[in-house]
Amino acid sequence: MAIQVGDKAPDFELKDNHGRSVKLSDFRGSKNVVLLFYPFAFTGVCTGELCEVRDNLPKFSDRDTQVLAVSNDSIHTLRVFAEQEGLDYPLLSDFWPHGEVSRAYEVFAEDKGCAVRGTFVIDKEGVVRWIVVNALPDARDLGAYVSALDAL
Repeated sequence: MAIQVGDKAPDFELKDNHGRSVKLSDFRGSKNVVLLFYPFAFTGVCTGELCEVRDNLPKFSDRDTQVLAVSNDSIHTLRVFAEQEGLDYPLLSDFWPHGEVSRAYEVFAEDKGCAVRGTFVIDKEGVVRWIVVNALPDARDLGAYVSALDAL
């Protein structure tokens, strides 16, 4: 059964690009979360999307929002990617068990072995308030995230 707007967001705990544990439920009561799933670090569309988020972080922080970006890459790959691109928000590794969180959010492409471009806006109570899922080659519109946050 697909996750719907109004559902409680599945909790998870993943390691970030520095090896620190990040738990979705740690943000409950304090911050909204924009949860971005993306296929792979160092690929063209993914790099463009994540750099656009980097360049617009105040649009999220001004709305009491934490951005969490999740891929199925290892934490080591994510560390180098973040350093190379100057990404100052958590890149979370859903590497092992491979794609467990991506599967929980139903954005894992079994035939590709990676997450598709799924975005979930989660409010401070942990409820999913907005969802968009794009195919692998289709970049997402950052303005749509901001509009969804403004509607909270």
